Amino acid sequence: MNTLSTPTIQPQTLTKIGVIGGGQLAWMMGMEAASLGVSLFVQTPHSTDPAVPFSSETILAAIDDPTATAKLAKYCDVITFENEFVDLNALSKLEEQGVCFRPRLQALSLLLDKYDQLSYLEKIGLPVPAFQLLTPENGKIINHNLGYPVVLKACRYGYDGQGTFIIKNAEELSKTWAKFNYPPMLLQQFVPFERELAVIAARSVTGDVAVYPIVETVQKNQVCHRVIAPANINKSIAEQAETIATTLLNSLQVIGLFGIELFLTSEGEILVNEIAPRTHNSGHFSLDACETSQFKQHLRAVSGLPLGNTALNCSGAVMVNLLGFETANCDYLEKRKKIAEIPNTFIRWYGKTESRPGRKLGHVTVLIQTENKENIEEKANKIADEIESIWYS
Repeated sequence: MNTLSTPTIQPQTLTKIGVIGGGQLAWMMGMEAASLGVSLFVQTPHSTDPAVPFSSETILAAIDDPTATAKLAKYCDVITFENEFVDLNALSKLEEQGVCFRPRLQALSLLLDKYDQLSYLEKIGLPVPAFQLLTPENGKIINHNLGYPVVLKACRYGYDGQGTFIIKNAEELSKTWAKFNYPPMLLQQFVPFERELAVIAARSVTGDVAVYPIVETVQKNQVCHRVIAPANINKSIAEQAETIATTLLNSLQVIGLFGIELFLTSEGEILVNEIAPRTHNSGHFSLDACETSQFKQHLRAVSGLPLGNTALNCSGAVMVNLLGFETANCDYLEKRKKIAEIPNTFIRWYGKTESRPGRKLGHVTVLIQTENKENIEEKANKIADEIESIWYS
């Protein structure tokens, strides 16, 4: 396990920010950049990627191309990340040459592999499901003590349900593992949760931590379909989630914003499922429902600015992902127009030219104003049902 050292703090404001990745997360950073007086420089494979129009200079190259990142660094004061599909060893050589990465690479090295991530969380005392590493040395006879069903995960590169499998028995585990030719994979205890929660939190150059309202995420087939803010949980549960976020960011000594996925059990126990060391789908509601969006907050953190206010500007909100449900080239304008008729609705369309099942094409946030906060969850689900009935009809 790597040992974390104290990072060198740069107190000045950095105005030229490089982003590795040019998808919708970088695109939404781009929407917020001008208001902070910062410029974005993007490394991304395709000229049609969403963030390209907001980029002052675009390096068209694979995300894990360190030569391209070296070119990107020439334009930037600091480089941050839209996703985790990077080559840390190659980037470390650039860091040794003086390139500034936020979050820092030493912290990312503990998180990008899901087994390493859970091992680190356990080491610093955060609650996690039982887990173990499934390795080729175990052979084809699968022995573990986690019971069934059990969760099998790729250690790297899995997202939106990809690389994650709910396994019912030993035979299914063996067959699924064999499909990947027996690489090391994470086995994680299946948690029969009551709710799935998420917390977005940021840490600044000066070590301040700002936490957003805890949200509930509703997943189908390991893909997020809707997010309800705030989650319908008691104060004690919310405080536990906030403490987890603060403990993690301070332990890693990171600069930037993280998304933390949590399980809430029927016994009121919180377990950490996964960490995303970047802006996260569960925080998209903040673009329209918070004083400071998660994207502006991340830019504030990595540029050295003080963190902004994370409070809701409404009673609550619901965010619904607009997922591809067919293979097509379509902008679904008529469906979007119909959804836009719902009061207090904000549609973010990512401008992707190709739809395919499960692909995130955009999202909708609807603000909820009510004096009775006990009704937020009910109202949110009713609105989300209406949006999904339009979108998937």
